[in-house]
Amino acid sequence: MSYPGTAKALNRSERYGKRNAFNNRRRQNNSKDEPASEIRKRPEIRIGRVDHALVFIITLLVFLGFVMVFTSSIYIAENAFGDMYHFLRRQTLFIVMGFTAMFIMSTVSYQYLRRFVVPLYLVANALLIVVQVIGIAYGGATRQLQVGGFVGQFQPLEIAKVSTILIMALILSNNKDLLKKWSGFFIACSIVMVTVALMLRGGLSSSIITAMAGFGIIFIASPHVMRFVALGAAGVAGITGFILFAAQFRMERIQSWLDPFSDTSGASYQIAQSLFSIASGGIFGLGIGQSRQRSFLPLAHNDFIFAIICEELGLFGASVVLLLFGMLIWRGINIALKAPDAFGSYIAAGIVILIGSQTIINVAVVTNSIPNTGITMPLISYGGTSFLITMFLMGILLNISRFSKS
Repeated sequence: MSYPGTAKALNRSERYGKRNAFNNRRRQNNSKDEPASEIRKRPEIRIGRVDHALVFIITLLVFLGFVMVFTSSIYIAENAFGDMYHFLRRQTLFIVMGFTAMFIMSTVSYQYLRRFVVPLYLVANALLIVVQVIGIAYGGATRQLQVGGFVGQFQPLEIAKVSTILIMALILSNNKDLLKKWSGFFIACSIVMVTVALMLRGGLSSSIITAMAGFGIIFIASPHVMRFVALGAAGVAGITGFILFAAQFRMERIQSWLDPFSDTSGASYQIAQSLFSIASGGIFGLGIGQSRQRSFLPLAHNDFIFAIICEELGLFGASVVLLLFGMLIWRGINIALKAPDAFGSYIAAGIVILIGSQTIINVAVVTNSIPNTGITMPLISYGGTSFLITMFLMGILLNISRFSKS
């Protein structure tokens, strides 16, 4: 007796079995001249399906973001565009495009990225220079290019994040002895710092996140941990100097962080409204769509969407969101550990560091734990370039999850 779907399942199982058998035969043919001990040490590479748990977590976060973008943007959409569904429609299209990009990248082997890494790195750095010349200033920083059409504005900073992860993964996987000497360590750090330095004028938060991802990959690949003590000291000194000689708007943000209620009608207005939103949510929140602060909180659907989550879903809902991000990071770490080669492992680690650090910084800004830096919450905040690039990276991570060593 046969059951529905049995033949399909058997065909799929047979297909994966043939693919794994082919890869194992090819590996054996390439290893005929190797000692038997070396062959026994080599792990078996299995090719299968993507990480279903990760797909579920991503989908859940995107769906939650879709709902929260609508509830938090009703007021500004109605007043600015005369259409309460303005941001909802745009976010719907971004989500469709994002899932399409994720699906494509999850099916195309991440090894094909090798040929595009260097050109992407050069183009990203060139765009960072161009945006400082003809870019659009917003919130005191110049980070956007006007491209017109549905996209509207484009942020080269997001491309730079991806290029930094890929270039470090490529260089360190192809040159495994590079970090054994100080000269190689300096070269690797310089490659990251070139991009970070070009990003500084566009956004301090994006620069910090990119630096954390790039140096995080170097830290994972480096056999000398103590060298990062000197690197950390230099980083702290650099950030301190940048803050001391920063533009006036950054100094105002620092003062607002130290005393968020010192100027509630001026520089401290946004962070004060954010804290009001969090406080009014209580344990279980006011309910979806019942936010009172969305009409007062600037960028409620973007950088400060977590404040609306706290207000409408309360401490319980905010904890669930953070738990989902924690699970996403855990699955990403698991994928990095099981990646079949150093290139895939470094890419997965860089993506995990990028998403994790961006989430932590966003929550810290919204809760006034650090000065306001202006950064979105991954997968949840409204946004075109940031959301699409994040989904692109999720697709790469899912593709790496198809290849596991046992």
